[in-house]
Amino acid sequence: MAESGKILATVLKELEKMVKPGVTTLELDRAAEALILSMGGKPAFKNYNDFPYTLCASINEVVVHGYPSNYALREGDIIGLDLGVVYKDYYSDSAITVAVGAVSFEAQRLIKATKTALRYGIKKAKIGNTVGDIGNTIQRYIEGQSYGIVEELCGHGIGKHLHEDPQILNFGKRGRGPKLVEGMVICIEPMITIGDARLKQAKDGYGYATRDGSLSAHFEHTIAITKDGPKVLTEL
Repeated sequence: MAESGKILATVLKELEKMVKPGVTTLELDRAAEALILSMGGKPAFKNYNDFPYTLCASINEVVVHGYPSNYALREGDIIGLDLGVVYKDYYSDSAITVAVGAVSFEAQRLIKATKTALRYGIKKAKIGNTVGDIGNTIQRYIEGQSYGIVEELCGHGIGKHLHEDPQILNFGKRGRGPKLVEGMVICIEPMITIGDARLKQAKDGYGYATRDGSLSAHFEHTIAITKDGPKVLTEL
């Protein structure tokens, strides 16, 4: 899984460099697939639940699962890049939100807060803690920033399958839910909004967007629970 995560982190880093005004999300998708295959991996999302692409490309108010298309990125957009890799039958999953050129202060602040929330959540991914400890830490930080937390979607376990138990909510109570034990691998993925955190179907008919059209950001890592603390498998 660490090898799968290394491939994924490498590809996401390359995609991040490609993000600029004028680039289409379909170009990003094709680059993602080519890079994954060149490193001996397979796209995890392609044909999963009838999703026909390698990359989920979610722009502005689209929270997750956005379809790649001929849409050309515009200055001021923010884009969520969510990607999964299969390597030797093991899965990894990660996401980043990237600014397209110069973006508003509010967009910058949202991206930073969501990334920070993920970091705080990862710190709680220790043997003996519960999934509620992770969710509670994310919730307290994000509510302190006056942002909304998407409650209809969540993180998950991962391994021989893309989505496994337990569910990793981005809210909750300390001490509640399944305990974390050595050898578990989970995906923590805060999905945060500036406004209403309730969702509706996106215009592409597949993704999920904020009901009020407000900006959203999404970050995700695959993390192993080890005796030495949380080990992030999807960073270089």
